[in-house]
Amino acid sequence: MTESMPGHARSARSARRGGAALAALLLAGLAGAPAVQAAQSAGARPEAAQRVERGALLKVAPVADLSRAEVAAFLAEAEIDTVTVRYGVKAYRLTYRTVGPRGQPTTATGLFVLPKTPEGRGLGLVSDTHGTMVHRDYAPSVGEDFGRLGPYLHAAAGKAVAAPDYLGLGKGPGVHPYMDTRSAVTASEDMLLASRAAADRRGRALTGDVYLTGFSQGGQVAMALARELSGERSPFRLRAVAPVSGPYDLSGEEVPALYDGRVNDLSGIFYLSYFLVAQNRLHPIYEDPSEAFRAPYADRIEKLFDGNHDEDDVFAALPGTVKQLLTPAFYERLKHPTGGLKGAMKANDGACDWKPDVPVRLYAARGDTDVPMGNARSCAADLASHGVRAPVLDQGDVPHMESVGKAAPKIARWFTTR
Repeated sequence: MTESMPGHARSARSARRGGAALAALLLAGLAGAPAVQAAQSAGARPEAAQRVERGALLKVAPVADLSRAEVAAFLAEAEIDTVTVRYGVKAYRLTYRTVGPRGQPTTATGLFVLPKTPEGRGLGLVSDTHGTMVHRDYAPSVGEDFGRLGPYLHAAAGKAVAAPDYLGLGKGPGVHPYMDTRSAVTASEDMLLASRAAADRRGRALTGDVYLTGFSQGGQVAMALARELSGERSPFRLRAVAPVSGPYDLSGEEVPALYDGRVNDLSGIFYLSYFLVAQNRLHPIYEDPSEAFRAPYADRIEKLFDGNHDEDDVFAALPGTVKQLLTPAFYERLKHPTGGLKGAMKANDGACDWKPDVPVRLYAARGDTDVPMGNARSCAADLASHGVRAPVLDQGDVPHMESVGKAAPKIARWFTTR
């Protein structure tokens, strides 16, 4: 895209760019059952999964050391309220063992942040799961911009923070399985385990209390992760869940919003093309890109989502609307999905269809044209069907990226009371 692009398109593109001690024995013991479950559901051999020490910490690399004033300035530049900033922070890139979408052994990286509090004080641990990122270097442990706002905010409020890069982002191998809820959850859960080990190495005590938040894609991940951590075998005590603007309902809200104008065109082509390419690696959506994408986009679209292209590359190579991107047949098929497409969407719905026993607050914005507020209402309705009241907290008539800027400080304050 060029500088002559209309202002609303530039802002949408900018929004897309914007779009934390276990001993080795304990790690091994905790790893077995979740890894086996992941492998069994994916068709992999349980014996192989049992050999994966999920969450085993492989490497710790310091990446930042900020004073309280530096954290405040960093957040203020992004127009984020700094009232909860009480401490400076130290941040580290963790490399750890986890499993892939089919239960196979792999590694991932993530950002672990510690507040500069007195070292004898036990710390709660916040899991902050990030939103959609197309280039691997946008991930929190590598990129020094948007991906660190939430982690620094929560650490400066006095908690340790585990911010996973997810698979295929940061310094992890392979390509990112975008919107694959299961692997995002395992990578996030294993980041929590690795973070406890990293804290132990640094002589910092963690209380075992865990707080979950996340934005956009990460909001959906946070809700699914909460369900995983609610089990009796979890080594963590889940205390509160506060996702922001998550796409909890692809089938009932997000995809229909592509057709009725509630999702803006630029965000629509970005999310949808990323989703289809990534999910086709896991589900049989199309045999050849030309079945889904019009020429000339079919010949270039899969290369755009290899983790090495940024959003400018993506937008420059794609058309301006979803209808121009998809073949007429696939455009209609998306309205009434079947087969692998329906399976991909179904696998990513249902993150809210369970009964939490901790408080949940759902943050969203009525002005969001990336992830319409109806997603949060669907999530609240699913929770209500299980007898759980989760308020939907409207952040106002603001776009997607501003929803998290407004919500995050409120969440940080709420977490300090839990």
